[in-house]
Amino acid sequence: MLPFVAALSVFSAGCGAGEVEVPVPQPPASVASLCRSLHDRLPQRLHGLKRRATTPRSDLVTAWGSPAIAVRCGVPRPAGLHLTSQLAVINGVSWLPQPPDRPVTFTAVGRHAYVEVTVPVKYSPPGDVLNELTGPIKATIPANSDATL
Repeated sequence: MLPFVAALSVFSAGCGAGEVEVPVPQPPASVASLCRSLHDRLPQRLHGLKRRATTPRSDLVTAWGSPAIAVRCGVPRPAGLHLTSQLAVINGVSWLPQPPDRPVTFTAVGRHAYVEVTVPVKYSPPGDVLNELTGPIKATIPANSDATL
C-alpha cells in the first residue's frame, strides 16, 4: 500500500492540476458494483478542492486537488488490519490509518468493500477529509452484518 502513496505523490507533484495517475483496484464484480455507486455519490468538491481527472480512467478511483486526495474503492484487505488494530471511527465509519504513527492512507473497514483514501499531509487534519466521505460511504457500501473487519 505504501508504494502506491509514494507513486501518487510523485506523479501528482509533477503534473499540477492535470490528470493524476491512480492505480485501479481489481475487485470482484459485486464489489465493483458497490464502488461504481460510491463513485456516483462522491462530491464534486472535497475539502474545498475540485475533482480532477485520473489515469487510467475508472469508476473505482476519484481524486481532488493538487497534491491529490485519492479514493480507491475495492482495494484488497489491508495487510496491517488485525483484530487488535487501532481504528479511528468517524461518523460510524471505521478507518485503519497507515502508517499508524503518521497516517497518509486510511482504509474504511468493516464494510462490503474496502475504501482507501490517500490524504497528503498538506490537508491537515485528515479527519476533516474523512468526515466528508463518511456519508457517501455509509449510503453505498453496507457494513458487514457479522461485524468483521
